[in-house]
Amino acid sequence: MVAGAVILGGVTRLTESGLSMVDWHLVKEMKPPTTKDEWMAEFIKYQQFPEFKILNHEMTLTEFKFIWYMEYSHRMWGRAVGLAYILPAIYFWKKGWLSRGTKGGVLFLCSFVCFQGLLGWYMVKSGLEEKANSYDIPRVSQYRLAAHLGSALVLYCASLWGGLSMLLPQHKLPETHQLLKLRRFAHGTAGLVFFTALSGAFVAGLDAGLVYNSFPKMGDRWIPEDLLTFSPVLKNIFENPTTVQFDHRILGISSVAAITAMYLFSRKIPLPHRTKMALTCLLAVAYLQVTLGISTLLLYVPTPLAATHQSGSLALLSMALWLMHELRRFPK
Repeated sequence: MVAGAVILGGVTRLTESGLSMVDWHLVKEMKPPTTKDEWMAEFIKYQQFPEFKILNHEMTLTEFKFIWYMEYSHRMWGRAVGLAYILPAIYFWKKGWLSRGTKGGVLFLCSFVCFQGLLGWYMVKSGLEEKANSYDIPRVSQYRLAAHLGSALVLYCASLWGGLSMLLPQHKLPETHQLLKLRRFAHGTAGLVFFTALSGAFVAGLDAGLVYNSFPKMGDRWIPEDLLTFSPVLKNIFENPTTVQFDHRILGISSVAAITAMYLFSRKIPLPHRTKMALTCLLAVAYLQVTLGISTLLLYVPTPLAATHQSGSLALLSMALWLMHELRRFPK
C-alpha cells in the first residue's frame, strides 16, 4: 500500500494535479463534490490560487475534475495506508501478540505514517503561496517534495524490512572476510540507490527532465556550460535544473556500476540459492531501471513512461533491501 501511495503520488505530480485541492481536512474532504454547485464552489476556490491564474486560466470544469480526482485519490489512498497500519496495530497490541521490540517498531511506523500525511500538506502549501510580481510556473518546493518522498521511502523500507524479518528464515552464513566485504558493499549500494531515488524528487520538482533530452551527452557537451551558473555554487545542487539532472545521471550510472561490480564480486563467494537470486534480481532491475530512465529522458518525459521509471526506483530499492536482509549478521 505504501508502494501504491508513492506511485500514485508520482502520477499526481506528473499530471500536475497536486495543487488542485487547496485546503486540507482529515474527515470533511473524504466526501467528494457530487452536485454541479459543489463542483463550481471547489473550482472557484482553485481559481483564487497562482496555478490557475498563471498556468491554467483557460481550464474548464471538466479538466479541473480530472486533476481534482487525481489529488483526491492520492489523499484517500494515504488515509487508507494510515488505517492499514493503525487498525491492525491496535488489534495485535490488545491481543498481546507483539513482543516488546516489535511494539517499538509498530509505534514508530504508526507515528511515521501520520507524520507523512502532515508533511504532504506542508509540501502542497508551498505551491499555493502567492509570490509578489512572480509569473513563474507555480510548483511545490523541491525541498519539501524530496522530504515527502524521502519519508515515504523510509516508511516503505522500514515496513519491507520488518516483513522480510518475519517471513524469511535467516541464513547462518560463515563470517568470512569476503562475506564481510560483500555485506558492506550491499549496504553502500543500497544507500546509493536510496539517494538516487531521492535525487529524482529534485528532478521532478524542478522539471529538470526537460532541460537536456539527449544521452549520454547533455546537448553536445559532456559537462554543460550552465552547470554552475547559480551563486553560491552549492545552490546549483538543489535549485539549478541542469545540475539536478546531471547529478541524477551520475548517481544512476554510479548505482548501476556499483551493482554490476558487486554482482561480479559475489560470484567468487559460496552463497545460498536465495541470496544469489536476490543478487540476480537486483542486477536485472538496475539495468531495466537505467533503460527506463534514458528512454524517459529521450522521449521528453511522457507520463506513462515517467511513472514506470518512478515505480522502478521502488522496485530497485526493494531488491537492494532484500539483498541486505539476506546478508545480515546472524544474531548470537
